[in-house]
Amino acid sequence: MAKFTLQVNGQSRSVDVAPDTPLLWVLRDSLELVGTKFGCGVGMCGACTLHLNGVPTRGCMTPVSTVGRKQVTTIEGLSADGSHPLQKAWCELDVAQCGYCQAGQIMTAAALLKENPKPGDQDIDDAMAGNLCRCATYLRIRAGIKLAAAHGGGK
Repeated sequence: MAKFTLQVNGQSRSVDVAPDTPLLWVLRDSLELVGTKFGCGVGMCGACTLHLNGVPTRGCMTPVSTVGRKQVTTIEGLSADGSHPLQKAWCELDVAQCGYCQAGQIMTAAALLKENPKPGDQDIDDAMAGNLCRCATYLRIRAGIKLAAAHGGGK
């Protein structure tokens, strides 16, 4: 076990875990931030997507020992009150079906909108290609991203 101090959602948080513990499990089990989901465990589905210094990152494949001073942002840190344009668009359009993958979808979309505030269909499809949705809500996800972009989603 080792002690790590992480910057999570704007707060300094300390944990005592094995250095090879995936960040996903540190967030869920040690810090009780359960919005980031476990999907496949091998970085292929995107359910565990979070941001490290604003870059979408698979939490299941990121050992806590590699995080260092990077800023970790989870779905809880995107907007605690649900006021982020993506969260609002998701609700307005009823994007989620089962909802399990949606935190990862939103975190990937947030990074896209920060980089490209007015993405076209191909930009969205390319950015979101690594995030799987078993309910196949891809068209609603795309519509949600477009609606968020129209409302300044790149904040």
